[in-house]
Amino acid sequence: MSLDTLIPPAPYMVHNPNLLGGFAPVDKELIVTEFEVIGTIPADLNGMYVRNGPVPQYTPEGKYHWYDGDGMLQAFYFRNGQIEFRNRWVRTDAWHAEQAAGKGLYSGLKQRMPEGVLPDDAMKNTSNTDVKFHNGKLLSMWYRGGTVYQNDPYTLETLGKLEPDPRLVGLQISAHSRADERTGEYMFFAYGNRHPYMHYGVVGADGALKTLLPVELPGPRLPHDMAITEHYSILHDFPLVNNPEALQAGRYSLDFHAEWPSRFAIIPRHGTVDQIRWFEASPRYMLHAVNAWEEVNAQGETEIIMLGTPYAMPKQFDGSLDVKRLLFTIGTQGMDQELYQWRFNLATGQTRESVVDDVFNTEFPMINARFQGYKNRYSYNVLMGKMRTLEQPRFQGLVKYDYELGHSVAYNPGEGYWFSEAPFAERDNAQLEDDGYLISFVWNEQAQRSEVWVLDAQHITQGPVARVILPQRVPNGFHGTWVSQAQLQQGR
Repeated sequence: MSLDTLIPPAPYMVHNPNLLGGFAPVDKELIVTEFEVIGTIPADLNGMYVRNGPVPQYTPEGKYHWYDGDGMLQAFYFRNGQIEFRNRWVRTDAWHAEQAAGKGLYSGLKQRMPEGVLPDDAMKNTSNTDVKFHNGKLLSMWYRGGTVYQNDPYTLETLGKLEPDPRLVGLQISAHSRADERTGEYMFFAYGNRHPYMHYGVVGADGALKTLLPVELPGPRLPHDMAITEHYSILHDFPLVNNPEALQAGRYSLDFHAEWPSRFAIIPRHGTVDQIRWFEASPRYMLHAVNAWEEVNAQGETEIIMLGTPYAMPKQFDGSLDVKRLLFTIGTQGMDQELYQWRFNLATGQTRESVVDDVFNTEFPMINARFQGYKNRYSYNVLMGKMRTLEQPRFQGLVKYDYELGHSVAYNPGEGYWFSEAPFAERDNAQLEDDGYLISFVWNEQAQRSEVWVLDAQHITQGPVARVILPQRVPNGFHGTWVSQAQLQQGR
């Protein structure tokens, strides 16, 4: 029986937009090598584009939220103008438990947990949010924080957990970590509802845990991402929390404390607890960082510059922060963002901050991964459209930012297309930072089909140089990455 016939069985799920159209699940793991192609696949594009996202294996228990689906890796391989597609569920412990039971076993984000049980303890780790390449493996992660799963980059087979060191067992590692391609190191943080509320760690190029230390917070928070530079890591402590009373009652209710500052922990990459330095900034909330790097200013002082896409801060008529509107936007996955910059002065301890762009509403930023932690000129962000329904942001196009010229250009093919986060892929023998392509799964609503689009990163406004028509829908999802052929071969 196909999954399409199993969903939705209950009256309240019939019109659930998170199970329809481009969000609808699929039930087949495929290997495909023959496609209809519009345009030409570049012969100098060689490597792997892989994206993670939610695809429920069984009928979800309770009120299904888009974030609840099991992680499924959707991969597209480019080899000298030839292409191949594979998809495979991440075989988490929860996935195996539900397969053995033959049904869904877990409640989702919208469901109340038993009183006194923290959601961290009861929710299903779906490993559905992000995917990174490190030490020859794909690492899949979950937005609430939990076990990281290792997957084979060729077969997408789940190989096990990122727990070779007993110190990692039980840590709720966040959805977003950072890999430094120049050193091969992998930086991560973990967070949760128990003291000390955060940890920071580094896994070496050989897969061994090199650094792990507690980062004490005043209480439980909801960080989502981090940033790195050549010598430091930057962790986030924003004034967004789960309401403590609601949490104890087994449900979520967000509180934003406008009277608290945003705080940023700057830690030497292999530092110790006593080397953590905290910098304060205006109260905001951010999901995703663009990049960070070190710079020496005119006074000879070292500054860390971090770019990100925090939520815009809505104002009331009197100019004060409209907290209710901000919480409503965050709570419904609304996307109303600004491109923003923080500058942390390591000599003075001061923070300067400013809006870089409040014209385009963009999120899900990607850069040339070779510049992760080092000064970059370009980023490629998803252009966010207006929400059609609650809980359904629209990924409407792409924006390329040039930070050297202070310039940006956007590509929007028009109504009826939903993009995925678009990683940058260097072309063979690239000479410049933007010498390559952007790759994205695109849901073509008009034709009711999924496609892979390849755009020239230097000329994104010209549209795709190739569109590959897929034989099966790729449900709308979250984060992806590009792995070059050279990286794949080195990891074997």
